Amino acid sequence: MSDSMTTAVAPEAVASGARPGRVTAVGRATLRYAGVMPFIVYVAAGLLTPMVAIAIFAFQPNHGGFVASKATAPTLTNLNTAVHGIYFTGLTNVLLLALVTAVVPGVFGFLIAYAIHTARRGTVLRRVVITAAGVFANFGGVPLAFLFIAALSTTGVVTGWINDLFNFNIWQHGFSLYKPYGVALAYMYFQTPLMVLVILPALEGLRPAWREAAENLGAGTWHYWRHVAGPVLLPSFLGCLLLLFGGGMSAYATAAALTGGTIALTPIQIGSLLNGNVLAGQENLGYALGLILVVIITVVMIGYTLLQRRAARWLR
Repeated sequence: MSDSMTTAVAPEAVASGARPGRVTAVGRATLRYAGVMPFIVYVAAGLLTPMVAIAIFAFQPNHGGFVASKATAPTLTNLNTAVHGIYFTGLTNVLLLALVTAVVPGVFGFLIAYAIHTARRGTVLRRVVITAAGVFANFGGVPLAFLFIAALSTTGVVTGWINDLFNFNIWQHGFSLYKPYGVALAYMYFQTPLMVLVILPALEGLRPAWREAAENLGAGTWHYWRHVAGPVLLPSFLGCLLLLFGGGMSAYATAAALTGGTIALTPIQIGSLLNGNVLAGQENLGYALGLILVVIITVVMIGYTLLQRRAARWLR
């Protein structure tokens, strides 16, 4: 009777020797990965393919003009040029710019986020500040450059107010919006609210029970931050600084629109080389500069991932 029941339940499977459980598992796995296939295709087309192309062309010699490229042996000439002269200056400037626009907005953004965290939940001011941070963190490029030119140029509104109120012309005393510190000032406009957004979830992860336990053991505010909250938040804070560093190093549109390419910054140099509006036929040198930035960004993102993984142990 048991044999007849088995045949009645799955006659096709028994006849063919297939395993229903295995077929079902394969089907579930296929459906599970089918949902992320569009994202995988998007990443491959928009990220991996350009990275491979950059890595290939960075080691190809420049032929100049409109001469068709030929199959030639790889060369390190482009990378050697990229780390010397004006291109090395551009790389140094962009690293310093990224460092400043990561540390300063990181500190101020943390303080603002902590103020939001300690504010009473549900208040209108709290919601407005968080919403404004989300808007300002995505405000950049040409509109941001125009905003700073309209506000802080030689005939800007804020410049005129300072001159009228204090009889002090900032441009006549060394200030310039078209120097690296002027670009850094513009970057801080969107880096600070970005820090607020990325560090706020880490602050929200601090459990009130930890502070209560520390206070019951006689710890004050300093000891709580020194031995409990500080070590818990440090990986998240450092990870956010790395994120800001990567964003400040790769930003292009704001600096290009604000300075017109007069400052030696690697992203602007890459744009000039690929457009051919300064030196024609030097596109592969631009790819070499891009490869250097890709390597730095990769190291930064690996560090960010490791720090976030460490932070997640406490903030679950």
